[in-house]
Amino acid sequence: MKRLLAVITITLLVLPVEAHSKEADRLRNAGTVIKEILSVPDDIPQELLDKAECVIVLPSVIKFAFVFGGSYGRGVMTCRTGNAFTGPWGAPTMMALEGGSFGFQLGGEATDYVLLVMNPRGADSILSSKVKLGAGVSAAAGPKGRDAIAATDAALRAEVLSYSRSRGLFAGAFLDGSTLRPDNDANKRLYNRNVSAKGIVLKGEVSAKNLSS
Repeated sequence: MKRLLAVITITLLVLPVEAHSKEADRLRNAGTVIKEILSVPDDIPQELLDKAECVIVLPSVIKFAFVFGGSYGRGVMTCRTGNAFTGPWGAPTMMALEGGSFGFQLGGEATDYVLLVMNPRGADSILSSKVKLGAGVSAAAGPKGRDAIAATDAALRAEVLSYSRSRGLFAGAFLDGSTLRPDNDANKRLYNRNVSAKGIVLKGEVSAKNLSS
């Protein structure tokens, strides 16, 4: 079992949050998604997990479309603690994904996404404000399997590597044009205080014991 699997599963599945809150559901759903994805044979390479500064899990992102397409999702980001992202994995911060595309589309589809943030600059940008993937931070579809060379090349090129799971299929995902932003309203509900994403991750202003119960 991967080291990160155990850490994130504990962080996202067993935190003492209020049983029926939206934030509790988000944490549990994110924990379930990462647990299932990291348990399949051809998953995210260990080399990338070891190098990632942060992991963002966005369960059941809804893609809706009628001529103009779009997406909407709410998820969780957890990072290594400390200003240089070298410490142990810390408390979660809530995140929001929004985006659009143009072209003729019909129907809706729910997709799970896992994003690896590969360097401090990308992490700091995402924690600070709304960023557009592919513009504000560089993004690429993440490689699968145990190809260490491909994993290293991808990690060097992109600040964010993204993966998707839909209808049981797991693959690298292209999210260029989508925006990520801290969901600080949800953080306030989760921790019962005003606290920013940067305060949670970089300054250690909260921990799991601060979660609402």
